[in-house]
Amino acid sequence: MATKQINDHAEIVFTCIEAVHHKTELIAEEHSIVRVLSGELRVVQANNTYIFGSGETHLFPRNRLATLIKSEKDDLPYKAIVVKLTHDVLRAFYEHKNTETFLVSKSDSIIPLAKSPLLDSFFASMLPYFDIEYKLPQDLSKLKIQEAITILRSINKDIDNVLSDFSEPHKINLSAFMERNFMFNMPIEKFGYLTGRSLTTFKRDFKKAFNTTPQKWLTEKRLELAYYQLTEKHRKPIDVFYEVGFENLSHFSYAFKKQFGHSPAELAKRKINISR
Repeated sequence: MATKQINDHAEIVFTCIEAVHHKTELIAEEHSIVRVLSGELRVVQANNTYIFGSGETHLFPRNRLATLIKSEKDDLPYKAIVVKLTHDVLRAFYEHKNTETFLVSKSDSIIPLAKSPLLDSFFASMLPYFDIEYKLPQDLSKLKIQEAITILRSINKDIDNVLSDFSEPHKINLSAFMERNFMFNMPIEKFGYLTGRSLTTFKRDFKKAFNTTPQKWLTEKRLELAYYQLTEKHRKPIDVFYEVGFENLSHFSYAFKKQFGHSPAELAKRKINISR
């Protein structure tokens, strides 16, 4: 079971996941700072996997793909505070910095934030917000976001290059993007948006690039990756299906058997018998 407490403006979110494992796909349109309070957060991107534990903080750049696997650890559920750095607050903040020049940088990776007393006090100050019964003033949310931006700038000298970028995704190489991000389970419309295309244009360009439909290609690529993880990396099906883009183990097992003629469990059993 997963529970979530959200303030009235949803810019500051407290999350508590009571399930042993909980998976979501992230494609946020705004930068977000995440502080893990307990449990463990595994972040899987195309080029890296990060594991964050209690007391660790990180920045999710906007419009970047990631699979989030939230788990309990040390018998404690996953709990976290998420602060969204909204466009309007960021724009207003950087308008006052118009005399400064920033080298805009699109970060593809999660940005771990160094431990800091400033971050500790910032998140500690927000915990009481989730116990109040009345509406949290919107001006207060704005002030806390401004405070978060100021703290980020003080502990990471390059953060302006990420936060000051307000551009939308432009048309990019579709084939390269899909080969790098096929394991992320999200609507086709999102793939189109991130490659700078409408849904119609995305499907047309995809057909030209791969000579098949997006859904068929995605399923085959995910199953190929799963087969590699099971046979070459000797991982268990329960540890693989989330990361390759399937929502549940039963659907993964069904699709795997349909593709390869045997289920993941049967494959593992065959490998054990061969090794004897």
